Amino acid sequence: MLNLLEQTGVHQDFNVYIASFKERLASLFNTEYDYNSISLSRGLPPTFLSEIMAMNPLSVAIPEEHGGRGVHVKECLGVLAAASYESLSLSLMFGINIALFLEPFAKYADTSLHPSVFNRFLKDKAMGGLMITEPGYGSDALNMRTAHELQGDTYSIKGQKHWQGLTGAADFWLVTARKTVANGELARDIDFFVTDNSIEEQKIIVQKKFNNLGLYAIPYGLNDIDIKVPAAQKLIAESTGIKLMLDTLHRSRLQFPGMGMGFIKRLLDESLLHCNNRRVSGQPLSEIDAVKFQLSRIQAAFTICSAMCSYSSGMSSISADLFGNAVDANSVKALVTDLMQESAQIALQLAGANGYRLDHIAGRSVVDSRPFQIFEGSNEMLYSQVADSIARVMRKTKVNNLLEYLKSYELTKHAAEVFGATLNFNLPDQPKQRQMVTLGRMIARVVCFQFVIQSNHLGFNNEMTEITRQHMQMDLSMLAGQWSAGVQADAMMNYEEGSDWSNFIHQ
Repeated sequence: MLNLLEQTGVHQDFNVYIASFKERLASLFNTEYDYNSISLSRGLPPTFLSEIMAMNPLSVAIPEEHGGRGVHVKECLGVLAAASYESLSLSLMFGINIALFLEPFAKYADTSLHPSVFNRFLKDKAMGGLMITEPGYGSDALNMRTAHELQGDTYSIKGQKHWQGLTGAADFWLVTARKTVANGELARDIDFFVTDNSIEEQKIIVQKKFNNLGLYAIPYGLNDIDIKVPAAQKLIAESTGIKLMLDTLHRSRLQFPGMGMGFIKRLLDESLLHCNNRRVSGQPLSEIDAVKFQLSRIQAAFTICSAMCSYSSGMSSISADLFGNAVDANSVKALVTDLMQESAQIALQLAGANGYRLDHIAGRSVVDSRPFQIFEGSNEMLYSQVADSIARVMRKTKVNNLLEYLKSYELTKHAAEVFGATLNFNLPDQPKQRQMVTLGRMIARVVCFQFVIQSNHLGFNNEMTEITRQHMQMDLSMLAGQWSAGVQADAMMNYEEGSDWSNFIHQ
């Protein structure tokens, strides 16, 4: 079967291909290798990874004219979901290649570069990644210090990058830098460059590897950049580099549900199996009311993630310009990663003591899913940006009531009425940032529940939709209470003064 996939996988009907891909992954992870043991070590054994890459999973993100499957979002998400059912690390590895290298490369790179690079991905199983984050500038990407300067027909690029997935393992990188202008200052805009590690002048040096808490299969580290690349390897922005970056990041965030899909489904399947088989006081765990509630939380996460995948498949192709899609992209990324972490925590709790092991699916899932709430924009920041976007338009249109606005907003107009009473409040003129994070959490749930409504209209399970509605109503009610509570407490930097409990004990 493996030889068949190598020869014809990229030309098979996708349903046939993905079924074969899932079957092969299941065999590799559960029969031919002991992934629970492998997962305790950093990196993946070369032979194990080679068996996976022999199935050409990255062909889904390569145009047909270059031998790939055509960069169809549905297929990209299908491969991510199949991988994350077995390993979130493997799915993230694919996600980095697909959303952070192959898709922006296909859209923005000089076409003269396409044949050789795509050929190396298909024939040599090459990998690629994206370098934005710097030691002094995480989410503050617009102030990055990596600089470039044009010298003849070559760009000289110098700087440092860190926390890039596939550090030291990728063959190609998209490296971001700012143009050096007068007096050594850097331009405001950002430029992207393709680098090839097989060429000495373009080789990026790994200064050190990090001991990342989870995601052991993916290397992270600190990179020193002092390279020269031909002018043709600068990506061609349609307008500005900042818009290119936003288009890339928004597309990536909208495709996070692919990684979440298989991951949440695996946790749901494992938890249902465990709770049906595990008996307490003569009855299955699944018959205990509190457990039913927890299992239904994972099912709601599964439903929302499914709807997100459907939405993204219809609108996040590389032919679309997504730099303006902050509300839906940030809502999807923040909410799905919150749901991934919550589902992992529930699965671990239901598994009991056995779940508290790194070589158990639940324990591994908790540490592997946690960084998803941080990278590509921390969720608090993204929720705040969602709220800021909505509040800005509300002020401009002189609409103060949240429900009134959301009923007229394209991304929420069908879902807003479902939660009408909970959303019926006015925004203050100058809400605190903590309130904006809470507001963003609420808006994201309304946005994403509208995807659930749309999926339901297309035939998605009615009972699962109703389970999800109830959980979203509960979440929104809790968040509305947090909003109305208006907590003003600020942290004390000198908290130790007068706070030693032992001073107040009277013998």
